[in-house]
Amino acid sequence: MEEPEVLWYHLGRAGDPVMTTPKPMKNEAARVAALHNYAILDTEPEQAFDDLVLLACFISKTPIALISLVDEDRQWFKSKVGVSISETPREIAFCATAIEQPDVFVVPDTLNDERFRNNPLVVSEPNVRFYAGAPLIDEEGNALGTICVIDQIPREFGPDQQAALKALSRLVLAQLEFRRNLMLLKQALNDRTKEEHERQRDLIKLQETLLRVTKLPL
Repeated sequence: MEEPEVLWYHLGRAGDPVMTTPKPMKNEAARVAALHNYAILDTEPEQAFDDLVLLACFISKTPIALISLVDEDRQWFKSKVGVSISETPREIAFCATAIEQPDVFVVPDTLNDERFRNNPLVVSEPNVRFYAGAPLIDEEGNALGTICVIDQIPREFGPDQQAALKALSRLVLAQLEFRRNLMLLKQALNDRTKEEHERQRDLIKLQETLLRVTKLPL
């Protein structure tokens, strides 16, 4: 299997551009634990998620769409359209800022936003000029990541498009829940099958013991 393409930048060296990095979230430990419970990081592409990023591109009319899951020190893309990279450092991730928001997070023009104008993702490939991301928030209120859309030109993102992106975020979360529940069901069935095999083995041993006992002379 080919190694995924990863984009890493080293920040903070002398002469590097200054940029704002997201602050740690208050419930960070619980949020990361909740993400890991889905056992989805570094998994293979899945059609159900890929279909949702295609819909995001269609709705927003952008060339790039991603399902980004924000881990401790990186954002990893479960599904992607328009980019080849599989992850970036969290410190430069737009989605790391988006998960701090209760609603759709929109940056119409990154060059007009001091938080992002010097971001490596803006000043070099993929040259992000527009970003909109809807957080993936579970039932406990943990923001696991986003479904986001990106363009290389500035643009507006109207209320209807924001509502549609938010609806897609709910579908992504529903798919995450379905995937986890299916995984738990398979595990439970495997455990049950194992228990049944062990019970059957114990019954056979008991039968063999009884047969030996009945053959003993009185």
